[in-house]
Amino acid sequence: MPDTAALDRLRRVRGFVLDMDGTLVMGDRNNQGMVALPGAASLLESLADRGTGFCIYTNGTVKTPDQIAEVLQGIGLPVAPDQALTPASTAVDVFLERGHRRVMVLGGKGITEPLEAAGIETVPPLRGTPCDAVMAGWFRQELTFDALEAAVFAVFDGAPMYSASQSLFFATAEGRSLGTSRAISAVVRDITGREATVVGKPSAAALRTAGRRLGLAPEELSVVGDDPELEVPMAHGSGAFAVAVHTGIGHAESFSDLPADRRPHLDLADVGVLAELLRG
Repeated sequence: MPDTAALDRLRRVRGFVLDMDGTLVMGDRNNQGMVALPGAASLLESLADRGTGFCIYTNGTVKTPDQIAEVLQGIGLPVAPDQALTPASTAVDVFLERGHRRVMVLGGKGITEPLEAAGIETVPPLRGTPCDAVMAGWFRQELTFDALEAAVFAVFDGAPMYSASQSLFFATAEGRSLGTSRAISAVVRDITGREATVVGKPSAAALRTAGRRLGLAPEELSVVGDDPELEVPMAHGSGAFAVAVHTGIGHAESFSDLPADRRPHLDLADVGVLAELLRG
C-alpha cells in the first residue's frame, strides 16, 4: 500500500501526463496492432469522472497527434486530438521560440505535418539543402546512408541537431525495439562532435508543452509511465508527481533499485491500480 504522503500528494494532482506505449497500450515495432493494456480504460474513466484533465505524451513520431487519438478511440480509449502530444508538438514550441523556420527532418508525416501546420517549412535529408535545424525521429525503413550524410553536413554547416528521444529502446509486443532517433543522433554526434537537443521526454520542454496544453504548472501535474529513464526523471526534474507502472520497459526492480531521490512517488503494477487509488 502506498504511504500516506504519496496518497496525499496524488489527491492534489490537477492533471495527468500519460505515456502511451507500455503504459496504456502495446503495439508492434512498427507502431501497429495496438491493444489496450490492463486498466487503461478504467484510468481514463476515473479521470473523466473526477473532471481531471489529462494528455497522452508519446515519444513516438510515426503518427500525428490526430492519428494517435483516432487509433486510441478505435480500441476503446476516449482520447481527443487535442489530448495527444508527441515530440513534434514540443518541437513546434522550441523551433518557433528559437527562430528555426526551415527544418531538415529525418522522419515522416508524424513530424512534418505538425511542423508545417505551425508554419515551419520542412525539407528532406538531401545533402546541400539549406536549413535552420535538423530533427531526427522515427526513421527506420526509410533510413539511408545518404540521409545520414545530409544530416551530418547540415550540422557541420551550423544547423543545430534535435532528437525526438534519446531512449535506447521502446516497448513493443515483440519485446524491446531500438530507438531510431538515438541511433541517428549518435552517428551525427560521433562525426561532428555536437550533441542533439532532446525535444521529447524526459526534457523539461516536453513537460512544459503538456502543462500548457492542460493550463497547469509542472508541480500540479503527475507524469505516468513505464520507462525509468523517461517519465520518472521528467517528473522529478520539474517538480511533478512521478508514477511508475510495470507493463512496458520497466519492471518492479527497475524502479526500486534507483537512488531514493530518483524513485517514483508511486510504483504500481499497472494503470488500473492508479484508477483504483483515484476512486478511493
